[in-house]
Amino acid sequence: MRLVDYSAGYLADHWCERGHGLYVLEGELHTELKDGRRFVLTPGMSYQVSGYGDAAHRSSTATGAKLFIVD
Repeated sequence: MRLVDYSAGYLADHWCERGHGLYVLEGELHTELKDGRRFVLTPGMSYQVSGYGDAAHRSSTATGAKLFIVD
């Protein structure tokens, strides 16, 4: 478990293949899956990505975001 604070303008520099559970505490998070799907998450929203067959993913934020993540 960890708290992550992404600053404004953050863009992940890689596609992540690991599974996570993620909950947005503050800000707005953009998640892109390698298969082309895109999602915008705001405070109170969450998602789970499996490390077993789900599409690789990466995150970005224009405004910054604080997240609670369980690996």
